[in-house]
Amino acid sequence: MEIKTVLFDLDGTLTDSGPGIINSVKYALKKCGIEVSDPDGLRSFIGPPLKEQFKWYCGFSEKESSRAVEFYREYYKEKGIFENEVYEEIPELLQTLKQAGKTIIMATSKPEYFARIIADHYHLSEYFDFMGGSLMNETRTKKSEVIEYVLEECQIQDRSSTMMIGDRDYDIKGAKESGICSMGVLYGYGSKEELENAGADIIIDEPMEAAEYILDDVGVKRYFAP
Repeated sequence: MEIKTVLFDLDGTLTDSGPGIINSVKYALKKCGIEVSDPDGLRSFIGPPLKEQFKWYCGFSEKESSRAVEFYREYYKEKGIFENEVYEEIPELLQTLKQAGKTIIMATSKPEYFARIIADHYHLSEYFDFMGGSLMNETRTKKSEVIEYVLEECQIQDRSSTMMIGDRDYDIKGAKESGICSMGVLYGYGSKEELENAGADIIIDEPMEAAEYILDDVGVKRYFAP
C-alpha cells in the first residue's frame, strides 16, 4: 500500500502552539470571571474545537461558550497566534515528502484564516498543496468534517492511499470516520494511551519517523497488513 496523500494536523503536530493557546484560554476565562490556578490543566484545549472544549471544561452553555471563544480570539489574534514555534524536523519532513511527490494537505480544526497566517509566518505554506480548517463562525470544526472538506477540494478519491497525521485522539477518530489510515505522534500533546485507545494505525516518537514509514514500501505494507 503506497501512501500518496498526507494530511497534517497543525497544533501539536506541525507547531508547538501550547503557550499561545493556553494564554488565550486564560485570558478568555478571566474575562468570564474564572481565575485559573493551574495552567497545565488547560492543555486539554490544544487540538479540540474551542467551543466544545469550553462547554466540557467549564460547563458553559452554547451562548457562554460562543462568548468565551470571542474573548479567546481577542488575545489570540494579537499575541497568542505567534506564541508558537515549529517543531524540530518538521521542515525536513515536509520537504522530504514533497520531493518524493506526495500530496501534502493541512487539515486542522483551527480556523483556516489563522492556520494560513501561521503557515505563512513560519514559512510552511510552500510545502502544502492545500490548507483547510474550520470557519470563523465555529462551523466545520469536527475533524472528519475538515478531512471531508480538504479531500473534496483536492479531488482526492483514493482513500486507501491517504493518511492523517496528528497528535490527539480527535485526529485519529476523524480519520477513522472518513475511512483513511492514521498516524499518531508522541512529540505533541496527546499520550500514547490516548492515541492507542483512539485506534491509531501507527504511533511515532519523532517527526522524521513519519517519512520513514510513508516512503518505505516494506514498512508501510508491514504496518498496514490486514
